Amino acid sequence: MSDDGAGLDLDKLHKKAIEKGVLSSELQPSDAELMQLVFVSGLSTAEKVTQLSGRGVGMDVVRNEIASIGGRVDIATTRGRGTTFTAYLPLTLAVTQTVIVRAGATVLAVSAAMVEQVLRVKADVLAGLYEKAVIESQDRSYPLHYLQHLLGARGATEIQTYNSVLLLRSGIQRIALHVDELIGNQEIVVKNIGPQLSRVPGVSGATVMGDGRIVLIVNPVKLAQRAKSALVKTAIPAAAMAAPAATPLIMVVDDSLTVRKITSRLLEREGYRVLTAKDGVDALELIKDALPAVMLVDIEMPRMDGFELTKTVRGDQRTRGIPIIVISSRTAEKHRSQATQLGVNAFLGKPYQESELLEQVMKCLQA
Repeated sequence: MSDDGAGLDLDKLHKKAIEKGVLSSELQPSDAELMQLVFVSGLSTAEKVTQLSGRGVGMDVVRNEIASIGGRVDIATTRGRGTTFTAYLPLTLAVTQTVIVRAGATVLAVSAAMVEQVLRVKADVLAGLYEKAVIESQDRSYPLHYLQHLLGARGATEIQTYNSVLLLRSGIQRIALHVDELIGNQEIVVKNIGPQLSRVPGVSGATVMGDGRIVLIVNPVKLAQRAKSALVKTAIPAAAMAAPAATPLIMVVDDSLTVRKITSRLLEREGYRVLTAKDGVDALELIKDALPAVMLVDIEMPRMDGFELTKTVRGDQRTRGIPIIVISSRTAEKHRSQATQLGVNAFLGKPYQESELLEQVMKCLQA
């Protein structure tokens, strides 16, 4: 998808990223890295914010949705001539080509589309590469990671006489992945992993092998990013990291990913903790583990709509006291009346006014 506009203003993106704390002023990112900033949630160069644009959410949603089905988005831009977004999508969601690897006793699948090259490395050479922590190949740098460590193992790196190292790419990110064994290529049938595991960074699905074993499909690049973020957080003093235990938890229940993103950012900006669910079934599953202080609920959703969710919440002794605010484009009197009968605390139309939503949330918390 291309346009013939002015192209991305990379200098402005760079400046905004520094202002928002996304990038350090000491870094000198390449143009390719600057272009990826359009996918950062909450980062926008817009001078005016509206209900539909300027919030830095749209492209983040696009990338997440495409990534969720095993695809990716590439960007090319030329100042004064326009920008091209290229989306790569799998032909089928059910069957995919993977590389099967082993980390310790755990067998995992990695999308074959991520694999740029497979290396067979001698022990002494690999030991030297670990000292540099990076592999250089075809003028590209691949930070070196051991799969067992990305999965949380704390033991020493197991170096064999000959070792398998995969050079992987996801978006513009690249890593070199050292695995204990490269089992081989295999076409697999992708299975849904449910709402709990699907939220784990780096886990995209699962499959059942011929011998009955369940094997997770992982994105090692995402695992490496998570490990890097964890290291950064441990470097921050505990006092700076500590959040008040009493910070209210707000649950946003809406089948629109864009609405969930926008509302979550608004609430987080106000200091609230946020939990999101894509429909009533998802919300009830999450409530089993964490009771929100307030629920923001859409009406029309798949599997279980907002009215049925409200009825279920009000019918359970454990959850009946949770304040519920309905946010819906269905603002007719019959919908408002039904919401009132079910015990909804407030009813807002879409698009809502941010100040009004925050006021209603505060009223519910103070009640």
